[in-house]
Amino acid sequence: MPSNDPSDFDDGSDVWRRDGRQRTRRHVLAAAGVASTVGLTGCLGGDGGSEPPDPVTLGTNADCDVCGMVIAQHPGPTAEIFYADQQPEGHENPARFDSTWEAFQYDFDHEDWTREGFYVTDYSTVDYELREDGGQTVISTYYDAESFTDATDVTFVVGSEVVGAMGKDLIGFSERENAEAFRDEHGGDLAPFDDVTPTMVATLGA
Repeated sequence: MPSNDPSDFDDGSDVWRRDGRQRTRRHVLAAAGVASTVGLTGCLGGDGGSEPPDPVTLGTNADCDVCGMVIAQHPGPTAEIFYADQQPEGHENPARFDSTWEAFQYDFDHEDWTREGFYVTDYSTVDYELREDGGQTVISTYYDAESFTDATDVTFVVGSEVVGAMGKDLIGFSERENAEAFRDEHGGDLAPFDDVTPTMVATLGA
C-alpha cells in the first residue's frame, strides 16, 4: 500500500518516466489527441430534488471515514459524500475518503441514508502526475473543492495498473475520451457511476 508525502509529486525528478520523459496528464492526452479543458459541472440532486451541497476542500488533517488514514498524506483519487439525514461518526458532513472504492463501499453500507451529493476527483481537470513508488505506479492526489466533480457524471477507469492510497481503484474522468486514453495506456475497464456495484468494489483495494 503506497504511502508518500504529497510534496513528492511537485518534484519532476520523482515523476514516473518512460523512455526518459516525464509522464503527466498532458502526455496521456496529447498521445490520444484529445482536449482537456472542462469546467466543473453537474447536479447531483438529492432524493428531495433540492440543490446538492457544493464540494468542499478537505483539511490537511482530514482522515478517511473507512480506513482512518490522513487523506493528504497519500496518493490517489479522493472522494466526499454528503448525506441529508445522517452524518459520519465524529464529524459533520461530508463523509471523506482517500480512495474512490472506499467511498462506494461506505455508500453501499449506508444505503438507508439519503445521499445529497457524491463527489470524486476529476482527473480530466487536474494536471495529474504518475510516479513509481515501491514497484507500483501511483497517481497524484487532490483534495481541494475545485478538483471534485459529480461522481454520477464521470467515467471511471476501474482496476488499472495505476493505484492509489488503497491499491487498485476507480479513477474518474468527466470526459470519456480522457478515460479511454488512460485505460488504453494503463489497462482496466470503463464504468459509469450506475455500473459500479458492491461486487466490483470487492475486487479492488490493496
